[in-house]
This record gives sequence, C-alpha cells and structure tokens, in this order.
Amino acid sequence: MSGADQPRRSTGSKIVRFAIVGLINTAIDLAGFFVLLKLHVPPLPANVTSWFIAVIFSFTANSLWSFERNQAIRLHDAFLRFVSLGALISLGVSSLSIALFAGIAGVWPAKIGGVIVAAVLNFLAARWSIEGRLLK
Repeated sequence: MSGADQPRRSTGSKIVRFAIVGLINTAIDLAGFFVLLKLHVPPLPANVTSWFIAVIFSFTANSLWSFERNQAIRLHDAFLRFVSLGALISLGVSSLSIALFAGIAGVWPAKIGGVIVAAVLNFLAARWSIEGRLLK
C-alpha cells in the first residue's frame, strides 16, 4: 500500500471481522467433514476436501470484508498466496493434529485442536496474502 492508501480499518476491527469469518469458515469445514465421514470417506481425505471448500469461502469473505485488499496484488496472486501459505499451514496443522492425536484423543478432538492452532497462524498469513503486509 502506498501512503495515500493507508488502512481505513483498525487492526482490532480486522481481527474481529477475521474471527467472524473464521467461525463461519470453521462451521463450513466441520459440516463438510461430518458429511464426508457419514459418506464413509476416510478422515484425511475428508479433511482435505472440507478444508478446500472452506478455504474458498474464507478467501472470498476475507478479501471483501475483513482486510483491505492491496490492488497492486493481482487477485490470482493473492489467492495463490492465501492458499499456499495461510491455508496450507492450516491444512497442515489440522491434518498433523488428526494424524498424531486421533488415535489418542479421538478424531473430533484432534480436528478441533488443529483448527484452533491454525486460526492464529491463518490470521497472519491472510493479512500478508491480501494486504501485502504482515504487521501494522
């Protein structure tokens, strides 16, 4: 962003909006995961599929509502950044959580634990992907 394009929303406002989008995104992810498990899809492929559906919603909502998109970053590039960094971090954390803890704690506690850890990492990655900056 150039100096003339100073952010209009505070970081606090962005965090609240990101959290709201994240809650809806998590509901989409969990609902998709539930439906796929009911259809007898194995847990890891079900996780990847439900994540992909949720990440498309998340990118769209965060680009339009949570963050102020840097117009110098092409939409295609912003989406690739979002998926490759933030979303893959989230997918990696949730899949790792299922792989490591599903046998100990159960599939659902492992999935929910992964989602919580991934949410924090995803805020930073989403901001960088859409606004082109990590802090401030």
